[in-house]
Amino acid sequence: MSGDSSGIRSVLRAPQVRRVLLSSQVGRLPTASGPLALLLFARQSLSLATAGLLVAAYTAGMAAGTPMLARAVDRWRQPPVLWGAAVLSGLGFGVVALTGGEVTGAVLGAAVAGFGTPPLEACLRTLWPSLLPPTAVPTAYALDIAVQEVIFVVGPLVTLLAVTLAGPPAGLVAAGVLQLAGTAAYASAPAVRTWRGVAAVRHWAGPLRVPRFTAMLAGVVGVGAAVGSIAVAVTGYAETVGDRRLTGWLLAAQAAGALAGGLLYTRARPGGPGRLPLLAAGLAAGYLPLLLAPGPVPMAGLLVVSGLALPPVLTAIFLAAERLAEPGTVAEAFAWVSTAFVVGSAAGSALAGPLVSTGLRYGLALAPAAALFGTLVLGAVRWPVTASRGA
Repeated sequence: MSGDSSGIRSVLRAPQVRRVLLSSQVGRLPTASGPLALLLFARQSLSLATAGLLVAAYTAGMAAGTPMLARAVDRWRQPPVLWGAAVLSGLGFGVVALTGGEVTGAVLGAAVAGFGTPPLEACLRTLWPSLLPPTAVPTAYALDIAVQEVIFVVGPLVTLLAVTLAGPPAGLVAAGVLQLAGTAAYASAPAVRTWRGVAAVRHWAGPLRVPRFTAMLAGVVGVGAAVGSIAVAVTGYAETVGDRRLTGWLLAAQAAGALAGGLLYTRARPGGPGRLPLLAAGLAAGYLPLLLAPGPVPMAGLLVVSGLALPPVLTAIFLAAERLAEPGTVAEAFAWVSTAFVVGSAAGSALAGPLVSTGLRYGLALAPAAALFGTLVLGAVRWPVTASRGA
């Protein structure tokens, strides 16, 4: 965005913005640290197959719980829902840590930990219009999405530190404690405590009642599948070049690209919803050079480029969701976007594994193919002719 009222500095100077942005990021750390903590715990106490089952249970619980919790936020207030969710999720992590070698209890605990994940992402993005002028809201979306990339660097590092110092159960405890601390700091902010959902007559289907919104979610699944496949494909690439330790550095390079892309996009001029398919096409194009699979240093550079378009795409998606959602369903709409992305990411990871086993380039090809699918779906959506905010 351009102009003093909508730039990053103006957004960060607005009252309470830095508090809710930082605390929300801390509370969301388990979305990156939780799966790794579950994997490390299971590898010590259970089998490798069970490790995958725990992560799947956690992801499935999060996908199911987030829209339900966000619906409660729309109809009530943010703090009670967030507090209850954080406590429930923390109990789930605790159950896993205490199960030892009991598989059923561990799987149930992981599912509860995922189901109770506080919908901080949806809550914060619902809160922006009450903290900022309309022209600055798209900048806040882009800044939030860009900074969110730090979670996927810091979260795993926190887990590894906790596990190194106190063993695998400590990784689970750290995830629960950080989630609760971040949620507490966010939920106690004055703007969060005074926020109220919009009074409206709601359909049981919520935002899913809007066909264009539901169609958009299919496109989000494609974007998520592209992103989810990359982690597996990059792991396969690192093994091919003979050093699995490169995986973390290569994924960090892509996260750095996404952070840069998000920060740059905060300076973009306003645009209509028709910009979304163009941004998705840019995401798909950014993945294509990865098929060259060059040496590690050039590959890191290509991964930086491939990450640039993701925050702009997600920013445009959330702005489109806000436009399409009926009154009183915005938080739930944001949660459905997150759920569609998580489902797509899980599917992309699952598909990439067999493809990488067949050949590295098959695995790398999944990302541009999935992003292209998302582009075609988003391009087919009949967007509103006018919009109050730019994408």
